[in-house]
Amino acid sequence: MKTVLVTGATAGIGEACARAFVEAGWKVIATGRRAERLEALVDELGADRVHPCVFDVRDEAARNAALDALPESFAKIDCLVNNAGLALGTEKAQDADLANWKTMIDTNVTALVSLTHKLLPALIASKAVIVNLSSVAATYPYTGGNVYGGSKAFVRQFSLGLRSDLAGTGVRVTSIEPGMVETEFTLVRTGGNQAASDTLYAGMRPLDGPDIADVVLWVASQPPHVNINALELMPVAQSFAGFQVAREG
Repeated sequence: MKTVLVTGATAGIGEACARAFVEAGWKVIATGRRAERLEALVDELGADRVHPCVFDVRDEAARNAALDALPESFAKIDCLVNNAGLALGTEKAQDADLANWKTMIDTNVTALVSLTHKLLPALIASKAVIVNLSSVAATYPYTGGNVYGGSKAFVRQFSLGLRSDLAGTGVRVTSIEPGMVETEFTLVRTGGNQAASDTLYAGMRPLDGPDIADVVLWVASQPPHVNINALELMPVAQSFAGFQVAREG
């Protein structure tokens, strides 16, 4: 039985990934900050199938302690899903809070590369799959996207760089780049503004956590000789924004 480590498994895409992988016969190391949500996953899916690791991905000491204490039955990691991430604020760059920018970089970039670096020897030994959650914001800019889009562009390019460096090791690397996915994402971004979240998704059908989880599982389930370099997906209702034109007068 293979084992996947999923960061940010307490909600949204990460939680859906935990369920999808267990249903497909995998064991799951589920990480996140909210212990009660991880315990609920264990209660639902079984302690023999889900091992909870409670830590903030930005806290390297807590992360290392949790991973170094993995039980033997979960110690061999066959897939890493770097899902934990967030957006904070919708302001234009000139109006943005620098603290929000730093938190996004610390979470979406620094924590992701730090965890990946720690696990790389084990991932190489197991010829694992690394799946990094990026975003269409990595490719298509929008007003207020600034550092969030930049952080996700880093994730995409880092994935390609890993793929290049790991050539010959048997490790596969994929960047998953979703468009609009209805999770807690907008609530976090707006400081809990449910009305803003409802407005964003009103009158259209966005993707949801299980949609993305199905894609992640599909990527992880490909034969060892198949690598999906990058995969971009959007809801049918979403398309590409037009160019802005700032006019005088």
